[in-house]
Amino acid sequence: MFDQEAFLEKVWDDLLSRETDRIITRFLSLDPGSQKTVLEHLQKMVSETDWHPEQVTSAKTALQAIANTEK
Repeated sequence: MFDQEAFLEKVWDDLLSRETDRIITRFLSLDPGSQKTVLEHLQKMVSETDWHPEQVTSAKTALQAIANTEK
């Protein structure tokens, strides 16, 4: 049986890995709706004060990597 929780954990591990190739590969593997959700969540992570500084850094790295794929 498919373990959705494990899948989501792996998705976020990739997206927050600070490794450009992993971030881009995972992001591009998602459907457009999921990509939109990811981008919204990453934006919250960099703009809200409740996140740990390391999480903010990871989110910024992910947003930068994703932005570079859209050029």
